[in-house]
Amino acid sequence: MADTGPQVAIRPGRDDDAEAFIALIGGCWAEYPGVILDVDGELPELRALATYVAAKHGALWAAEADGGVVGMIAVFPGSGPDVWEIGKLYVARPWRGSGIAHRLLDAAEGHARAAGASRIALWSDTRFAAAHAFYEKRSYLRSGPIRALDDVSNTLEFHFAKPLTGIVVEPLGAAQAESAIRRFAEVLCACVATGASVSFLDPLPIEQARAFWKRRAADVARGTRVLIGAWLDGALVGTVTLDFDLPQNQPHRAELQKMLVHPDARRRGVGRALIAAGEAETLKAGRRLVTFDSDAAGLGPPLYRAAGYQEAGIIPGYALFADGRPCDTIFFYKALA
Repeated sequence: MADTGPQVAIRPGRDDDAEAFIALIGGCWAEYPGVILDVDGELPELRALATYVAAKHGALWAAEADGGVVGMIAVFPGSGPDVWEIGKLYVARPWRGSGIAHRLLDAAEGHARAAGASRIALWSDTRFAAAHAFYEKRSYLRSGPIRALDDVSNTLEFHFAKPLTGIVVEPLGAAQAESAIRRFAEVLCACVATGASVSFLDPLPIEQARAFWKRRAADVARGTRVLIGAWLDGALVGTVTLDFDLPQNQPHRAELQKMLVHPDARRRGVGRALIAAGEAETLKAGRRLVTFDSDAAGLGPPLYRAAGYQEAGIIPGYALFADGRPCDTIFFYKALA
């Protein structure tokens, strides 16, 4: 659909939207075999959803276009302190790809942030693969156990979550690493496009970038690598990995690799936070020496020197830039206390 932004109004949801909400959800669920909407038996709150969400101290929105409801979302306090939860995010099929889902999620995240939330989460049917891709694009990562609902649809649900405010740096489990592939591929491509010397040449196809992170996620599952993610105000903007699969005579060392911060998020403290997290994970693994290499003319060396890393030397022409020019590489190390 062409540019629909000006034609769509995002407004608070009302109880008298009940029929429209039920029709919207029913239409979305009908796209998946075996997913059955039993309103009165399982979701009676849909008869007065605005009242229901208000009683949970949350908020509800509807996306309205051409006189009808074409999207919806709710947000409310979750189970943990400072955690809010997204619910009932649906967009009618003809309106998908128009930006409505992003506008609805922006409204919900903004409301939760203003209410003091530091994290935000959601549950999604394991069959809703397109929705999962959208959530991952918005920096939500799948984690934790699968939840089984005792309902007529035999629903199993994935849990997605992300930090919502400030700089948050966390090591990722295997499920999170798999879920981060889409966003990390975008970060990698953006870094390569701006000249980062990180083993790839510009232009880097997104499929190749995703294949790279797919392999790294497998390493996390095998326990040979630690993958760290960095969020900035709810967006997954950076990463670094620690390789522990080293020779037998180097059980004390970790190799820091693929230190990446999206160009739009640089000079905000994300890189320093990633370095600190990498060191903490190295010590946690019982290792005390960190080594890595960096483009001598890039943005990394001043950051690493400021963090106390020592230069072991420079190899001229160790790598090549996309235009064939030689790239000098500095090797760094740091002994951790």
